[in-house]
Amino acid sequence: MAYQAAIFDMDGTLLNTLDDLAASTNAALAAHGMPPRTTDEVRQFVGNGIMNLVRRAVPEGTGEEERQAVFDTFCAHYAEHSAERTAPYPGILELLAHLREQGVRCAVVSNKGDFAVQDLVRLYFPGAFDFAVGEREGIRRKPAPDTVNAALEALDVTRNQAVYVGDSEVDVATAAASGLDCIAVTWGFRSIQTLLDAGATTLVNTTDELLDIIVG
Repeated sequence: MAYQAAIFDMDGTLLNTLDDLAASTNAALAAHGMPPRTTDEVRQFVGNGIMNLVRRAVPEGTGEEERQAVFDTFCAHYAEHSAERTAPYPGILELLAHLREQGVRCAVVSNKGDFAVQDLVRLYFPGAFDFAVGEREGIRRKPAPDTVNAALEALDVTRNQAVYVGDSEVDVATAAASGLDCIAVTWGFRSIQTLLDAGATTLVNTTDELLDIIVG
């Protein structure tokens, strides 16, 4: 089936952000005298927003006030260091260029803080997306459908004209909650088994496979 619009997750789907996320996590933990986390641990913590990343990273029993302080430190550090080791996955830039050539409208819907989403889209994907949104006040984050609904409205497409592309169980649940078809990519932060266990039915291993499904 050909789609008129593709809505993409960011972390683990478009961009490999893991090293920078891990660095900011550990910088925030160290600033508050807390032990570091491994990159693999941070990989599992990502996907449900920054506060949940911090909640999982801090030691068990950390109080709300101290957790909020770690969150604030993380946001300040990540705002300055979000693009030091981050890069698009192989084939992503070419994929987006082909989609634009085919007239497919594109959006980013992420649980990353909106400040970082906007910065990274401007830096890595200038002109590639018609709409981008991250976690912000007043709108529920994924897997609630709110940010996807905002993207559909901005792209001026119906649910059956759009497909959601992501790399995690949160993305599979987001697509289901939004009434969209879902394509799960296997190069991101979760294992194939995790995606299958979450209910993913369409998986792709390369951007060429992804392009073929989107354009039909």
